[in-house]
Amino acid sequence: MKEITNIRALAEIKPDWMGMIFYDKSPRFPSNLTPQDIQSINIQKVGVFVKEKKEKIQELVSRWKLDYVQLHGDETVEEVKRLKEAGLKIIKVFRVSNKLPDDWGQYVPFVDYFLFDTKKAGAYGGTGEKFDWTLLKDYNGEVPYLLSGGVESNDIPAIKELKLAKCIGIDVNSKVEISPGLKDLKKIKNIKKQL
Repeated sequence: MKEITNIRALAEIKPDWMGMIFYDKSPRFPSNLTPQDIQSINIQKVGVFVKEKKEKIQELVSRWKLDYVQLHGDETVEEVKRLKEAGLKIIKVFRVSNKLPDDWGQYVPFVDYFLFDTKKAGAYGGTGEKFDWTLLKDYNGEVPYLLSGGVESNDIPAIKELKLAKCIGIDVNSKVEISPGLKDLKKIKNIKKQL
């Protein structure tokens, strides 16, 4: 999210979380927003970070009053541990191609949620592409997760049909946009209606 009128309209739909991408190479970077713009928005706010330093993440969490950080880069277990020890709530993203990553278990003590997204060379999410969601039937961890990767409204019945035990929700982005960072509210309402 990067446009305040769109954010206020989205708040009326009452999603559980709203993400802002603090990765300056992203077309969704909230360059026109200020922390004051979103202070009155009563949605849990997630800051999305890619390969960012701990000090910078902490500073942005404090300034923007973020509820969670979503780590979308190739953060090591030690880096995630240091952020957790600093008191942050963490969503760690894993990019999936033809199998689940082998190393997710190492992150378990230091995360609140996982997020599984589509792996694409040179991209850190927001590609609009799906991975084989049936791979998540092999997930046997205790950490709940969010499903991402090109999710749109006509996918909801198939996702529900999978009966993924630890899946607590979906993360939507490019498939519900008018343009990068500007959400199509009708599409989001349609998804919410089906959940």
